[in-house]
Amino acid sequence: MTDIAHGIVTLDTGYYRPAFDAAYLVVERGRAAFVDTGTTHSVPRLLAGLAAAGLEPADVDWVVLTHVHLDHAGGAGALMQALPQARLAVHPRGARHMIDPARLVAGAIEVYGAAAVERDYGRILPVPAERVVEATEGTVLELAGRPLRCLDTPGHARHHLCLFDEAGATVFTGDTFGVSYREFDGPNGAWALPSSTPIQFDAAEMCRSIERLAALPVTSIRPTHYGAVGNVPAVAALLVEQVEAMAALARELRTAPDRAARLRAGLGALYADRALAHGVPLDRAGVLALLANDIELNAQGLDVWLDQSQAVR
Repeated sequence: MTDIAHGIVTLDTGYYRPAFDAAYLVVERGRAAFVDTGTTHSVPRLLAGLAAAGLEPADVDWVVLTHVHLDHAGGAGALMQALPQARLAVHPRGARHMIDPARLVAGAIEVYGAAAVERDYGRILPVPAERVVEATEGTVLELAGRPLRCLDTPGHARHHLCLFDEAGATVFTGDTFGVSYREFDGPNGAWALPSSTPIQFDAAEMCRSIERLAALPVTSIRPTHYGAVGNVPAVAALLVEQVEAMAALARELRTAPDRAARLRAGLGALYADRALAHGVPLDRAGVLALLANDIELNAQGLDVWLDQSQAVR
């Protein structure tokens, strides 16, 4: 449990490495909501965080998913089994995958293999349909009188929601507002990079969503990767510039015979240059090592995006 402020607790889900994947617990007058869940393996950590906050499973009213990628939503079914009063709020495009996760699991197995999916995510359990709320643009989830407003924010995925918490002067941004690891924090503040992971990245939509979130009356954003980030307008500017640079790089490599490899190399150079220029407390090798997984996934996302019509507009 870290970053306890405004009734918000950051919980490390334990996925991949420490301080990589967060779930958030929002507490208001003895009632609680989780935002994102990590994987099925994360559920004991989340319940322990709930207990440490002095709450019982029956005190949780909402589990809110920013989107249904498994590092954000893989544990939703198992967590809901432990929370007798909670309802699950999710984008309408993602609801069916929580009710019947078979296609979600099959897609992950196709990419990673069955053994890796079991190892990394655990068993993905369904959520009963009657406990699922399809949260659309403007849906307000009430938490003991504290409004949590859902915002439709495509760019990373078409089924992506962000959750605006006016009382906490923050917005839970999933992956729409990029990723920002605390290892990068330096004298110039947080540094962040966009997340273009496959398969629904849209550069124009992502820029619009980032700019929309930056215009909210907030003092921080809370991405899933990882923890609270301040100086929101400056971070938004960093992200938009990088989205545009990533799109330009991808278009330049559209017909390259070794496109995937050149995308990885180009993204590595782009991120390392900008991180070092920002003054992160790592050398170039350290930046590239920390971002190895992000570079691979972002390159895959751009590779898919290049084959979609919007990439050539």
